[in-house]
Amino acid sequence: MILPSASPFGWLLAAAAAVAYAVPAAAGPRLGTGATRTALALAWGLHGAVLAWALVGETPPRFGFAPALSMTAWLVLTVYAVERQLFPQMQARWMLAGLGAVVVLLASVFPGQPLHGTASPWLPLHLTLGIASYGLFAAAVVHAALMARAERQIRQAADPHSGMPLLTLERLTFRFVMAGFVLLTATLLAGGLFGEQLYGRAWRWDHKVVFSLLSWVTFAILLLGRTQFGWRGRSAMRVLYGGAMLLLLAYVGSRFVLEVVLGKSA
Repeated sequence: MILPSASPFGWLLAAAAAVAYAVPAAAGPRLGTGATRTALALAWGLHGAVLAWALVGETPPRFGFAPALSMTAWLVLTVYAVERQLFPQMQARWMLAGLGAVVVLLASVFPGQPLHGTASPWLPLHLTLGIASYGLFAAAVVHAALMARAERQIRQAADPHSGMPLLTLERLTFRFVMAGFVLLTATLLAGGLFGEQLYGRAWRWDHKVVFSLLSWVTFAILLLGRTQFGWRGRSAMRVLYGGAMLLLLAYVGSRFVLEVVLGKSA
């Protein structure tokens, strides 16, 4: 079931952000570095305005699987913007621009369900922790993809200065995994200890909880393998991708089924 956005202004902002993302995504390397940077900065700002309007301008605010993806993508782009200042050789802007265009439009078509005023005042904090962990793990996945590309360049004897060093990417990847794991742990603890205050019901074993715990276990195994056994390379990345997929199914997947397939609000 498609849930149309209640706000034409929200649609206008989303369309502007999607166009701003689509320009560098479609142009690719043909667009100069300066023009690409300007377009991405504009798109990032418009994307942030879309998110702010959905949470503040809408009455009541809405949230669901597509807004969660939109927020996650915006956080990844924020991380990328910061990292580009530290590592100018990082090259992921076209891929991220395409992702941004897709999720902005998706969140406009599926804006989610209204957050009722009777919800716990702690619910925004719980959602913030969860989305922040999503963003950090998504950043880790992006860095893992850049690692795979760097490995291919090495095998093909490409220009060694065309991207970030492989070891630097690896360190950054696991730093994001560690930070995301900490926030995911905090999110699960909050849900387990204060579930009744947050959602009006005690802890229950539903799909979201099961997939969240499975992802937590997967990331814990990955970090343990990294610190104790020196896991790295493709094997470690496969575990990372598996944990990220489980985490994606935990909230986004379960909410997609409820909102779109079943057409329910909870």
